[in-house]
Amino acid sequence: MPLVRIDLAAGRSPEAVRAIADAIHTAIVDVYGIPPRDRFQIVTEHPAQQIIAEDAGLGFERTEGVVMIQVFTQRGRTEDAKTTLYTAIHDRLVAVGVATEDVFIGYVENGPEDWSFGFGRAQYVTGELGVPSAG
Repeated sequence: MPLVRIDLAAGRSPEAVRAIADAIHTAIVDVYGIPPRDRFQIVTEHPAQQIIAEDAGLGFERTEGVVMIQVFTQRGRTEDAKTTLYTAIHDRLVAVGVATEDVFIGYVENGPEDWSFGFGRAQYVTGELGVPSAG
């Protein structure tokens, strides 16, 4: 059950923004095998000058169409699973019109005790929710 933050420059149509969110979610569902309705995304559009994504030393330039994605999820997935996810997100975003150089992903892990889905309780700790497998 990842929580996904998607930051992008304003100016895309509502349909294009939804296609980006859907593409990311589909990649996570396909690679991690989570239920399709286990979806938690925050999409934030910014004026172009409020997203700064320069070269990390790889020798390419991004456009103003950069999509910055933060995936917050429970620890335990393998390096292979993570890199498979990065590729799947990239491929699905390119398919909906995002430039290949404009896909930026940050991945943050935590534990079951770090989540509350409401009511002021840590449902994975209380047993109200089963801790998902690292699959």
